[in-house]
Amino acid sequence: MFARLTFQSIARPVATLGRRSVSTLEGHPHIYVFPDPHGHILSLLPTSPPKPELAIGTTSKLPPTTDSLTENHKFLSILQAVLSENACKDPDVISQAQAMASTSGSNLGSGGAFFPQQRQRRKAKQGTDYGGGGGAGGDGAGGASSQGGAGGGGRGGWIHVSDQRNPPDYGRIAWPEDIFGSLEVDSEGNFVDGSGNYQNSGSYRVLTREGCLGLSPFLREKLVERLRQEEAKLR
Repeated sequence: MFARLTFQSIARPVATLGRRSVSTLEGHPHIYVFPDPHGHILSLLPTSPPKPELAIGTTSKLPPTTDSLTENHKFLSILQAVLSENACKDPDVISQAQAMASTSGSNLGSGGAFFPQQRQRRKAKQGTDYGGGGGAGGDGAGGASSQGGAGGGGRGGWIHVSDQRNPPDYGRIAWPEDIFGSLEVDSEGNFVDGSGNYQNSGSYRVLTREGCLGLSPFLREKLVERLRQEEAKLR
């Protein structure tokens, strides 16, 4: 199971804390686990004691489940702000955009899918309107299969920015709970207005049966950087 605890030593400057052991979720070496009076705190920051305001969430038991985990809405807001600013700079996402503009634009990597630009200003719906893992329904961030399951080279449209814990099969889209949001791409594979007009999906869930918060290395680094900035403000 992904949520069994493992232990690793975090190197600290000898002049300060030296070496101390912290626990992490197996398969998630960047997610730290701290005891809490009501259970456990999950955080991307190794700081002990953790700042609950910046934690991923709290869980009443280990391993965490979708029922035991309470998501931290402030963390989710910070996550979406980081994605809005940086997703268009992520090498993985850039590759998806370039693939969409190519003649074989249906293969957009982890979670990517092509959506024609006539639907560009409509947001992804939350819930059962999607056919998970390649389903049909939805709006501007809806399923590729609703467009015939293919991306059109040279047409432009939308691509998903998705959690990497459960990559979809070729030509399919990620499950709604794995989709962070969507970016708009022009016919040449460039992000519209330079930023891609990022849209929050509203359907993302931090924890599913497939794992917990699987960001790309680039986006995780940007998120941790922002969390450290917020942490400094709380001192």
